[in-house]
Amino acid sequence: MAEAFVKSKLRDDKVTLFVKDGCPYCRNAMETLKPYNFRPECLQVCNITGMQSVQEYLWQTTGQNTVSVFIGRRCIGGFCELQNIHYRLPFVLQQIGALQSLR
Repeated sequence: MAEAFVKSKLRDDKVTLFVKDGCPYCRNAMETLKPYNFRPECLQVCNITGMQSVQEYLWQTTGQNTVSVFIGRRCIGGFCELQNIHYRLPFVLQQIGALQSLR
């Protein structure tokens, strides 16, 4: 059930964050992505507060206890890993087709 839930939220051209209420790492990850001009439905924030089976599944499969950041269908890690690729982030987001075209 938890695996199906997580996989249903992922898409090749989308960034998906799995977050919990009150988590500063989750809040910071969302703030990091806020300036980007995402195409509609290409940035999704899934609040998994109280969804223990989903939290356990993400912990087992990604090793993340707080925010899990997926770019496309691949988990890059959490907030620290998102920070580590900040200089490449515009290129990566453009490459998967998540950003609006500049005109």
